[in-house]
Parts: sequence; C-alpha cells; structure tokens
Amino acid sequence: MARIFGGTEDQANTNRVVGTYGYMSPEYAMQGLFSEKSDVFSFGVLVIEIVSGRRNSRFYDDDNALSLLGFAWIQWREGNILSVIDPEIYDVTHHKDILRCIHIGLLCVQERAVDRPTMAAVISMLNSEVAFLPPPDQPAFVQSQNMLNLVSVSSEERQKLCSINGISITDIRGR
Repeated sequence: MARIFGGTEDQANTNRVVGTYGYMSPEYAMQGLFSEKSDVFSFGVLVIEIVSGRRNSRFYDDDNALSLLGFAWIQWREGNILSVIDPEIYDVTHHKDILRCIHIGLLCVQERAVDRPTMAAVISMLNSEVAFLPPPDQPAFVQSQNMLNLVSVSSEERQKLCSINGISITDIRGR
C-alpha cells in the first residue's frame, strides 16, 4: 500500500478505505491516511498471529473483551507472555527469539504511527542488529470492536447482553 504515493511523499490520503479490518492501521481505517507505517502495522499483526497461532480477526478474550493485539499487550505488560505463544511452535531453545518477535510485533502495532518503527528498523531488530528494544506502548484496537461499550459490565451481565456465535434457526412447515 505504501508504494502508491510518490518518492518524495511520506503520507497520502484516500477517500476510499479498502482492506481487511484487523490488519489496517488505525489512521488508515478511520481517516484514510496511509504511509509506510500502515504497512508496518499490518506486518506487526501478522507477526503476532504467527507466534500466537491465532487470527486477529477471529480472536476474542471473553473475560476482558480484548482483541488479539490487546491480549498480547496485556500479557506482555503483566509478564505472562508465554500464554500468548502457540505451544506448537514453542521451543525452549528459541525462547529469546520468540519473545523478541512478540516484542517487535507489539512495537509495530502501536496506536500512533510515529511510535511505530520503520520497516528498515524492523529488519534490523529481527536480525538482532539492534540490541535494545524500547518497551511497546498500548497497541491500537485493544478491545474487540463489538464490545467497546461493555468493558465495565461483569462477565455474567455480558453473557446476557451479547452472544459471539449465537444462531437462531426457524423451521417453517406448511399445514
């Protein structure tokens, strides 16, 4: 997407937002602004999906109304990052590399575009050329979009108010 604008431009605007929700940066999804940092955001989502073995668009933490990005960030902040990692890929010999990938992924999905690294910086981080990684700030889209207004509601009340995969079947029969 960032290739659309000219070499001297660092940001562009579009009136028509096209893409997959969950992978679009907040500035693009809400304002139609895109830049290299929009691609960085999408890359960060992919990194977190790969390491967690979960899709951002299908993840929902019922207890906290969190998106995958929000779940990963909270676990990072609370020092419980192992709960994010897919057990199928976890290998104790690569523990530091997996944690580094999650850290980089969280840096890529920060809410403000200026806080995200450039793709060149991400490559350096992945190649371990950068020794110190700054702590990530809260990512964009921490809460699941359909649950934003229900955060303060108890888990029991939340179940009464909504259903994630509810289905209703009506069987109509003639007389």
